[in-house]
Amino acid sequence: MKIILDMMGGDNAPLSTLQGAADAVKEYGVEILGLGDEALLRKTAAENNISLAGIQLVHCSENIEMCDEPARAVRTKKDSTIVVGLNLLKEGKGDAFVSAGSTGALHVGASLIVRTLRGVKRPALATIIPAKNKAYMLLDSGANVECRPDMLAAFAVMGSCYMARVEGRKDPSVALANNGAEESKGTPVLREAHQRLKETPGIRFVGNIEPRDVPAGDVDVVVCDGFTGNVILKLTEGVAKMLLGMLKEMFLASVGGKIAYLLLRKDLSALKKKLDSEEYGGAPFLGARQPVIKAHGSSGPNAIKNAIRQAKICVENDLCGTMQSALDDLAAQSKAE
Repeated sequence: MKIILDMMGGDNAPLSTLQGAADAVKEYGVEILGLGDEALLRKTAAENNISLAGIQLVHCSENIEMCDEPARAVRTKKDSTIVVGLNLLKEGKGDAFVSAGSTGALHVGASLIVRTLRGVKRPALATIIPAKNKAYMLLDSGANVECRPDMLAAFAVMGSCYMARVEGRKDPSVALANNGAEESKGTPVLREAHQRLKETPGIRFVGNIEPRDVPAGDVDVVVCDGFTGNVILKLTEGVAKMLLGMLKEMFLASVGGKIAYLLLRKDLSALKKKLDSEEYGGAPFLGARQPVIKAHGSSGPNAIKNAIRQAKICVENDLCGTMQSALDDLAAQSKAE
């Protein structure tokens, strides 16, 4: 299996992408098609004793920066790692594409170059978020600010397929983010979406979920528009960072706290790992015809390695084909109505 990797994307590139790619080759047995400034990549690998075995480098002379306007960048920067990578994926020269680069450019490129599944106008950014009982998938988490009820139904179908196929969840539950659990709550769009989700084939819809209940991790998929999802995502990240910081301050504040830390160090390490988003890899653009994975911009080697693992599982389980079948069933039901 060949995974295409944007070696220049992210705050820690190219060192983190090179190390993550090398670790993935060793651990998962995949081939990597690494895109970027070849001279810089070889120099960085040599200076840090990183093996390039299993990694084929493809020189790209341009990068899409975070400050670039996404649509214009995709149109004009033809030799950028993102555009070259998505074209290679479209041409069948790789099985999946992973990048920690510009989210906007990846979203535009996935739509215009790789194209979308039937029944999907724009892919949804789906993020796995750590929670108390189990991690859940949040979609859309930022790609589509405004969503119609039919889009939210498609998100539910795709998210359910992902959690079943990639995460191995049996009969995953789906909830709609809203400001109340009752069916009558929310905007007209959300009330209509609730009714639509109740009738959507192939998913286990459990009703509305209030934001305060989302972190419990009692459901597998939380569906919402991209604006709401991005707020939930960033608030969750901020609260987790704040709580871990407060715990650290508490333990360091006194001798008793330091002794307590020594006694609880193993449990605290397990908690920190559970809350570490790098363990889950990246956020797939669900709805693209082929697997496109967006790794966090601050990804280290472990996050890159896990994003490659994530891509590998998507390919092995024919995630895109499964989603297409489920979306076709949804379209057939809509037509029958």
